Amino acid sequence: MPATLRTVLLLTLSNVFMTYAWYGHLRSLAERPWWIAAIVSWGIALFEYLLQVPANRIGFTVLTLPQLKMLQEVITLLVFVPFSVLYMKQAPRLDFLWAGLCLLGAVYFVFRGHGS
Repeated sequence: MPATLRTVLLLTLSNVFMTYAWYGHLRSLAERPWWIAAIVSWGIALFEYLLQVPANRIGFTVLTLPQLKMLQEVITLLVFVPFSVLYMKQAPRLDFLWAGLCLLGAVYFVFRGHGS
């Protein structure tokens, strides 16, 4: 499997854990004290890091650091929007589309000319 594809897959899985660790407690642990949510979130974040660190190490063999960061931001949005709408029951907004288009523009500029 190509390094870029492995990176994307690992970063996507990492982002699922990260998004839940950062925001899932707002729904699932809303009635608990904040420190319980923090401890649970730290436990979930461990799995994020176990995926994110190898993803970045693999990705850095074929991508520049700015490309790796931009890829992470795009994946974050691709994971966050469905999480926000489906799990957190937030209404979808046209602003999500505009934010995504801005990120696509950023991806273009960071990746253009790569390899030349």
